[in-house]
Amino acid sequence: MKTIEFREALREALSEEMRRDESIFLMGEEVAEYNGAYKVSKGMLAEFGAKRVIDTPIAELGFAGIGVGAAVNGLRPVIEFMTFNFSLVAIDQVINAAAKFLSMSGGQYNCPIVFRGPTASAGMLSSQHSQAFENWFANCPGLKVIVPSNGYDAKGLLKSAIRDNDPVIFMESEQMYGDKCEIPEGEYLIPIGVADIKRPGTDVTIVSFGKIIKVAMAAAIELEKEGINVEIIDLRTVRPIDYDCVINSVKKTNRLVIVEEAWPLASISSEIAFRVQKDAFDYLDAPIRRITTADVPLPYAPTLIEASLPNVAKVIATVKEVMYVTK
Repeated sequence: MKTIEFREALREALSEEMRRDESIFLMGEEVAEYNGAYKVSKGMLAEFGAKRVIDTPIAELGFAGIGVGAAVNGLRPVIEFMTFNFSLVAIDQVINAAAKFLSMSGGQYNCPIVFRGPTASAGMLSSQHSQAFENWFANCPGLKVIVPSNGYDAKGLLKSAIRDNDPVIFMESEQMYGDKCEIPEGEYLIPIGVADIKRPGTDVTIVSFGKIIKVAMAAAIELEKEGINVEIIDLRTVRPIDYDCVINSVKKTNRLVIVEEAWPLASISSEIAFRVQKDAFDYLDAPIRRITTADVPLPYAPTLIEASLPNVAKVIATVKEVMYVTK
């Protein structure tokens, strides 16, 4: 095993796949000459050249469309959005083109493309640069949506995403690029659509994904000091969702808290709550609870950001509520 940063795990995945398959290329803003806005693609221009690591203008709709066209004509593009906030400029190509080619062509045309980049809040970036759109993309048939919580998962899942014949949305966190992680020396892949039990437990299930897993883990450590044993499930992919993993956990713990960094209406947590009450209602000993971002555009002030986002204190309080622990 070796210890590297999250960004380096992504770079390894991209580079290994590009060495393996010459049809793969990386395209986006600042990915080449500048080595990537977050240095994910550092050194890749020198290794692969300007035909495979391609700088673009600030024109997401344009280069997303070029990527989709390349994918249906036999290449395997990886399109980097500097932030998924900017993917809204390109959403027509993602939703109306990439996601629908296979269906509208009667199975004749696959669209093997990966759209990747940072998602959700990253500090004092205010309302237009702090949004979590995982549930938006997960709502669309034809897409697969991956949101890794650590570098090990990110590398294995990104390699699987690049090899997948369907369009994949791969959403990272800007705040995790410097996180350290242990990675095997050899090649490995992680299958898309399989959740991971990050922390076994018996008293209550917490379901989350992405960087909020770190919030859940920190809360679980504090709750353990009070005798509450938390099981944490990392969905890893939010389309498809590993419902069986969640339901089997709830059947064991009889309580469920869902935590995600998105607005509450029509969120991933809404979907998980529906499926659990449908398929495991008789196992529940308390109402399902969820913690989301406040239903407002994210503020700029640090105090208001803290009040708006899921945090350790909110998770602890909510777990105690479903455990019926009185103060």
